[in-house]
Amino acid sequence: MNKQLVQQVNATQIRPDLPDVRTGDKVRVRVSIRENNKERQQAFEGIVIAIRGAASSKTFTVRKVSAGVGVERNFLRNSPIIASIKVLEHSKVRRKKLYFLRTLSGKAARLTRVIDKKDAKLVEATVAKAEDTPVAQEVKAAAAEAPKEAK
Repeated sequence: MNKQLVQQVNATQIRPDLPDVRTGDKVRVRVSIRENNKERQQAFEGIVIAIRGAASSKTFTVRKVSAGVGVERNFLRNSPIIASIKVLEHSKVRRKKLYFLRTLSGKAARLTRVIDKKDAKLVEATVAKAEDTPVAQEVKAAAAEAPKEAK
């Protein structure tokens, strides 16, 4: 079969409206569910522990702990069932498959969070706002006077 033709067909199947997800990302996947004649959206929030495949057949596995039980769900990235994907936070990982999280629980299963530029700006704004408060100014003034008194 012609390789270019296959690539063209794959390109038409890829959904550009969904963000790229990486292993270690905490995501909220909204899935459309049909029950009888009704359709609703259900959110599945967890950590992406694996990504496999390429182009139109790309899948990712999301893991969450619900009522003390680990639940994993595989999603076909370009499926029409997926209403939206929202990346909540990024984590620092050194592997592509995080299957070791299956054996960990509680604090041991935490990943180191990576702060994005957007989050960094939010933190800076919060710190700047906190420095403008009267209490913070009094603390600064007291700290500036303390070394003078020690001499």
